[in-house]
Amino acid sequence: MLIKVLKKLLQLIFNRIFYVAVALLVQLGWILLLFWRLNNYSKYASAVLSIISVLCVLWIANKKINPSYKLAWITLILAIPVFGMVLYLLFGKSRVTTAMQEKFDSILHESWPYLRGDPMAMKGLWEKDPEVAIQSQYIQRFSGYPLHKNTSVEYFQVGDDIFPILIKELENAQHYIFMEYFIINDGVMWRSILDILEKKAFQGVDVRLIYDDFGCLTTLPHKYYEFLRSKGIKCEVFNPFRPLLNVIMNNRDHRKICVIDGHTGFTGGINLADEYINQKERFGHWKDTAVMLKGEGVWNLTAMFLHMWNVVTKTDEVSNFKSYLPHRYHPSPFQGEGYVQPYCDTPLDDETVGENVYLNIINRAKYYVYICTPYLIIDNEMMTALCLASKSGVDVRIMTPGIPDKKIVFLLTRSYYEQLLEAGVKIYEYQPGFLHAKSFVCDDKIAVVGTINMDYRSLYLHFENGVWMYGNQAVMDVKQDYIDTLDYCKKITITFCSGRKLPERMMQSVLRLCAPML
Repeated sequence: MLIKVLKKLLQLIFNRIFYVAVALLVQLGWILLLFWRLNNYSKYASAVLSIISVLCVLWIANKKINPSYKLAWITLILAIPVFGMVLYLLFGKSRVTTAMQEKFDSILHESWPYLRGDPMAMKGLWEKDPEVAIQSQYIQRFSGYPLHKNTSVEYFQVGDDIFPILIKELENAQHYIFMEYFIINDGVMWRSILDILEKKAFQGVDVRLIYDDFGCLTTLPHKYYEFLRSKGIKCEVFNPFRPLLNVIMNNRDHRKICVIDGHTGFTGGINLADEYINQKERFGHWKDTAVMLKGEGVWNLTAMFLHMWNVVTKTDEVSNFKSYLPHRYHPSPFQGEGYVQPYCDTPLDDETVGENVYLNIINRAKYYVYICTPYLIIDNEMMTALCLASKSGVDVRIMTPGIPDKKIVFLLTRSYYEQLLEAGVKIYEYQPGFLHAKSFVCDDKIAVVGTINMDYRSLYLHFENGVWMYGNQAVMDVKQDYIDTLDYCKKITITFCSGRKLPERMMQSVLRLCAPML
């Protein structure tokens, strides 16, 4: 027993995250102590700090940000004036956004001639279904990524199914492989992929990889990119996680993108780790979803990757976008039904594209909306939309995990159940394990599969991506998967919510207040 304890202690001490956490706590403690002493130094210093706190509150109240953020920060500052003000100055606004946004804007400007899309695709959609065309038009105007036809879509119900297909397509790569993932972890999945990437790089294929440093903080060795570069793989790290008190740590690259030769692309909730393909059990059976695109729609994923690549490489060189168009290495016509529109969302602007796409679907639904999300931490706008749709007769269903990966987040997720149930929304918890899928399907017309969770981090802080689909078989596949998965779910009732004990309710109330800052 003692040996096990010592072993775990040594693992903790020699873990990178331990040193980062200690460094952050020391910095935070020192700053708070400094302001505490300053506050107690004289009544004049105390008065000045109090005035600054009031000005902070007024500044936040007039900012163009989500009201939930305003309420959380204002409550904290008013409750603990000096410390709350210090925390806001440290964490309330990203200092990286201006520089990064300028870089993104520059790259987007360079790629705009190649992101206009086929005007006939949008015209055809307007003629077929104007209400749906309005949603697509919003995505194109505010995410920058156009609508496409001539694209086949294959939907995967679990990571187990997509893994052999991904391996096969990687092995068929002839020209380039672009991969961008939040989490990479050593195991069957990553080793299989790495072997192929190394082989392809040796053959002269342009192999590039972006991984998020925070997402891989506990799964990859420090400076793992150097190891990959030694194997001929071009590798960059998004937003390296440094032990400095700065909100830039909040802006993470949560996207999952794989592009092969410009004509084949993968995305969804699946990271490159064994639990996503159920080769390793974490929180029971791991239920996740993804799509494979073949055709013109892959271009949007390619452009997303190139945009991010140009940002993280920190060079003035801009990619030759023309060289990566779908028909560059696939001159023959693509096959496919319906329409697809891969899109992304960025925290660097004031437009919450990810949330607005979801709101558009909910607000325009006529018959049903089926939702899968691992986390349900929503603002008033989303709560109102879901409740109003249900009260209007739309069959609104939300599926969440039965076994959580984060207990605090799970407790917070359940705090939203009662209000939704009272409005008629049906809620189901996936019993075999952890549901990591992020999907919407509506009225047998529209589906979205991607990386965007229904929580503040995904909707406001992370770089995310999804695939909006209309009028193809994949839409019905998403619906059928949802219906089939209901057999493995427990339906949540009002009785379940009213049976919560007082300590649990109190904890949930505190978490709801702090939700935007978690």
